[in-house]
Amino acid sequence: MSTDRRSFLERITLGTVGLGALDALAPLPLPAAAFAQAEWDLSWTSKVTGQRKAIYDVPEIESGYGVWRAILARQQYVDVLKIPREQVSMVLVLRHTAIALAMRQAFWDKYNIGEESKVTDPLTNQPTKHNPVAERTGEFALPAPMTNMALEPFMASGGIVLGCALAFRDMIGKVKDGDKVDDAEAERRAKTFLVPGVILQPSGVFAAQLAQDSGCRYVRAS
Repeated sequence: MSTDRRSFLERITLGTVGLGALDALAPLPLPAAAFAQAEWDLSWTSKVTGQRKAIYDVPEIESGYGVWRAILARQQYVDVLKIPREQVSMVLVLRHTAIALAMRQAFWDKYNIGEESKVTDPLTNQPTKHNPVAERTGEFALPAPMTNMALEPFMASGGIVLGCALAFRDMIGKVKDGDKVDDAEAERRAKTFLVPGVILQPSGVFAAQLAQDSGCRYVRAS
């Protein structure tokens, strides 16, 4: 799905599109794969139990700063307010272009995400081909005390990361075009590239709203 089309659908979901603009929806079929899934994993809502709860909405890659802001905020609650980490429930929603942050490095390498999206590394501000918030090991390892500023340690320590299925259509499209396969096979392959632990939701705005329904405060992170 194109960025313009996905943005239009998200604006409809948020109620920010005027009635006249709805005429444009008629020739644009909804992405079937994004809604055809019979069941969605909503078990993460049962883990939003801390004294402090927040949903960090990350719609742009922005060198991974949206992810860093969420991780840093959680640590500041621990350090400043002396709250145990398990009492800080933090939900990250990766949507719009930031869905690329939910993909493993092998995907970034194969489909040239870093160069195509003009990604820069948050440490050096230099162009990078590496996902700035995933698989930060080896030559890409983060220095102490920043070693936890990535998706894997965030989730391992109780953080929740959700991905927008609408935005994920762009990742499927890259596989379809690059591998010359049909929609179903492209979707199957794309899902194998998701960072383990990331949970796809019907849309990013749905995920953000459900997190708020679960008691989270909303924070626009990027």
